[in-house]
Amino acid sequence: MQRPSAESMTVIGAGSWGTALAIQLAREGHLTQLWGRDGVQLDAMRRARRNERYLPDAGFPEALQVANDLGQALKDARDALIAVPSHAFRATLESIKPHLAAGTRVAWATKGFEIATGMLPHQVAQQILGNRPGAVVSGPTFAKEVGAGLPTAMTVASQDERFAKELALSLSGPNFRAYTQSDIMGVEVGGAVKNVIAIGSGIADGMGFGANTRVALITRGLAEMMRLGVKLGAVRETFMGLAGLGDLVLTCTDDQSRNRRFGMALGRGQSLSEAQSGIRQVVEGLPAARAVYDVARRLTVDMPICQEIYRVMHEDKPVRAAVQALMGREMRSEAE
Repeated sequence: MQRPSAESMTVIGAGSWGTALAIQLAREGHLTQLWGRDGVQLDAMRRARRNERYLPDAGFPEALQVANDLGQALKDARDALIAVPSHAFRATLESIKPHLAAGTRVAWATKGFEIATGMLPHQVAQQILGNRPGAVVSGPTFAKEVGAGLPTAMTVASQDERFAKELALSLSGPNFRAYTQSDIMGVEVGGAVKNVIAIGSGIADGMGFGANTRVALITRGLAEMMRLGVKLGAVRETFMGLAGLGDLVLTCTDDQSRNRRFGMALGRGQSLSEAQSGIRQVVEGLPAARAVYDVARRLTVDMPICQEIYRVMHEDKPVRAAVQALMGREMRSEAE
């Protein structure tokens, strides 16, 4: 498929990731509108031509404009790309629905189960938007590096093959490569579970357990991710790709990960509130731990690492007791 013409694009969500995606789209020549719910922040971004709060080192390309009015931002958009935390995803869809043109397609970079329903983003989108073409954008990416134009690869998953290819081409450039996928379920389960495992990896590092422990958590965390995904109907091979293993390794090993840093603070003895205040941004793994635990319990899927992280986050279990519970589990085959 040939690269599409420079169509108008709109990014909803002006945090670090939404800003980075808007910069990337504009960098590739698309007339891009960036909208967020904080009007004061939008005004500051418009004046500075950068997001000084979340991505201060990434200047805006000429093709990127900051929009105040949601309806105007969506009026001529070929595609709308949502980049908000999972807890705000449903409300964001409900907000944009009245403003979507008949032909506007909707993609999202939101990761995580909805806590109240246990639904994944594509299921929430289907419920609210009906049969409008949808896609998820996911993979091992940090906003700061995308904003800086550093080489990056990620996945665009959609059951609409044309949409997946066109969105991937719209994002792709000399330093950004997007691959396509049809397994939305697998891609979204990977994005939901990896943040929980990253907290566990951070806890282990904060307690000084070393590389052996970190690799064990990543490997067994991947097994849990696969177990849940396959139960939900995902393709097992998806979890060996960018949105599964790739995103998991990145989030568990690099200190740009908020979830990892949050876990490290807990491992060093800080309280939940102290660890959260030190991050100063949304820690997606905190609500994700509850959501993943609830879904796994409902489906009777064995996820011991996620279970213990949930108990540390939401039942005040001491981190050392959680580690002891994991290490004291009954011997079993690695293939189970």
